Amino acid sequence: VQLQASGGGLLQVGDSLRLDCAASGFIFSAYMMGWFRQAPGKEREFVASITWNGGSTFYSDSVKGRFTISRDNAKNTVYLQMDNLKPEDTAVYYCAAARYQAQFDTSSPHFWGKGTQVTVSS
Repeated sequence: VQLQASGGGLLQVGDSLRLDCAASGFIFSAYMMGWFRQAPGKEREFVASITWNGGSTFYSDSVKGRFTISRDNAKNTVYLQMDNLKPEDTAVYYCAAARYQAQFDTSSPHFWGKGTQVTVSS
């Protein structure tokens, strides 16, 4: 199983950025996909998730209205579009796969990917 996140970088306040996560080694379309982030000195936190067919999405309050999660099952890829970035969005972002939202809620997905750094400078 491999979840490879990419797209991180150094941004300015108000910028936009899209993260991609390419998956392999499991049946991508059978899993919910999600994003987490971990800021320096803080615990990893849930950011967003999407059901297997993209029919439902879930967001943390801190990113609702600014971030959009989507997926392309034909490409085994999940995306996180981040708009109106703020300094508090600075973190390492991880993608993850789970069968149920409860696994995301408890930070216990089946699979974790390696992270990608997003830094938002003021």
